[in-house]
Amino acid sequence: MLADGYEIRALRRGDGAALAAAFRRNREHLAPWDPERPDEFYTDAGQEAEVGRNLMQAEQGRSYLWLLTYGDVVVGRIMLNNIVRGILQTGTVGYWIDHEHLGRGLATAAVEHVAREATRLGLHRLEAGTMPHNAASQAVLRRSGFTEYGTAERFLYLRGAWRDHVLFQRILHDDPPGNPVP
Repeated sequence: MLADGYEIRALRRGDGAALAAAFRRNREHLAPWDPERPDEFYTDAGQEAEVGRNLMQAEQGRSYLWLLTYGDVVVGRIMLNNIVRGILQTGTVGYWIDHEHLGRGLATAAVEHVAREATRLGLHRLEAGTMPHNAASQAVLRRSGFTEYGTAERFLYLRGAWRDHVLFQRILHDDPPGNPVP
């Protein structure tokens, strides 16, 4: 359940400027968790190019992205990516919330949204990883029904070094693999 005034909607063409503004506003807030990004990433044109790439991946069924908005302002982003079909039927969840909108249950609502969409798409399980010191994100995942299942040493290359991640999963259902729900 989202707090009043907030909504989650699918990414669409033309969202680049609003995303660029959100990334610029949250550059310092996201720095500990994000890879180093070129200055172009924070421009309207750079984000519109990212929107195009993300929409193409959605058309291919490889990745989906939603925006958390408050009015016309982007205050968060939620991704379901690294989708693997076949006998695995899994995807990875990623998210962030604007530093001015923390503490309102938005991340938990966003993760729940992705879980519903992943179930609709026929995925069996979701995965997520956090750096060991990211207690807030770990709490979001636990509230959203994820369980910790291990640590991946030197998992992602962020900020000039390979970083360990605590791994979480959520089993969505035990039905056999099949076609996604339209």
